[in-house]
Amino acid sequence: MSSDLGLHGIVPALATPLRPDGTLDERGCRRLIEHVLAGGVHGVLVLGSTGEMAALDHPVRRRLLEVTAEALSSRVPLLVGVAEMTLTTALHEIHAAAAAGAQAALVVPPYYSPIDQPTVLAFYRELATSSPLPILIYNIPGFTKVVVSPEVVSQLAEEGVVAGIKDSSRDFEYIEQVLDMTGDRPGFVTFTGSDTMLLGSLAMGATGAITLSANVAPDWGVRLYDLVRAGRWEDAREQQRRILRLVIALRTGVFPTGIKAALALVGICGDTPAWPATPLGEPERVRLRVALQGLGLLPEAGEVTQGARAKAGEAPVLLKS
Repeated sequence: MSSDLGLHGIVPALATPLRPDGTLDERGCRRLIEHVLAGGVHGVLVLGSTGEMAALDHPVRRRLLEVTAEALSSRVPLLVGVAEMTLTTALHEIHAAAAAGAQAALVVPPYYSPIDQPTVLAFYRELATSSPLPILIYNIPGFTKVVVSPEVVSQLAEEGVVAGIKDSSRDFEYIEQVLDMTGDRPGFVTFTGSDTMLLGSLAMGATGAITLSANVAPDWGVRLYDLVRAGRWEDAREQQRRILRLVIALRTGVFPTGIKAALALVGICGDTPAWPATPLGEPERVRLRVALQGLGLLPEAGEVTQGARAKAGEAPVLLKS
């Protein structure tokens, strides 16, 4: 379940902590990184969809890369998301990621004008000729309106153009087809981007998952991954149910405001989303707080909160249940 790149397991798609003025919250970034590393994750992704990559300006993106690479200190692999509409701008972002010390780039196909599968194929082929980093396909048709077909994925894998894929289509048949068509390609990595499909994807042979829930409870996905590797299927099913309940709780407000509100509640960073989104409303925040308490991810009233620790300058404590 490991790749030639060393990519495997649970990789959080990190949220991007921002200050109310839209600048990067560097302390929040470092707290979030230490939080997920304490949960045992196997890598991190910045500038993914959860990281609001398409809504951040270039100065914020560049500083985020610098802060993340510095905070990680090569403890786990760093992946960087790239979502651009032209080959030139995509390569520019990949070179910036490489300069910061990233190990791979997660790249969406061009997503504004309608394109067909031969164009998708040509895009990744051309990208690979000049990329300083291994490329992973990012299939997220809900955002891009472009599906990278399993046949194209298989062809690119066979040619050695791409090193893997993250599939966020939430289509289980799709990831089954990709796994079936690329199973004989040594080192090719297949990540699901759907927390709720983690168990099923691992059971079918996926390399791991790039997940949003790992921002809040990184150890939960790591535990599920370890349970599957140990063949403890009943325990793995129960762990998947817990993750399902967490993901449902985080699906509140306009994505990813629910995740940012949860990070604020546990004291990692503020809840400011990238403009033009606005923070989660108070009624939704109250419901989220109750849900997180029910899942054991927030202390009950009267206990010392993560937020209080953060305000006092203390590192947050990884909460487990």
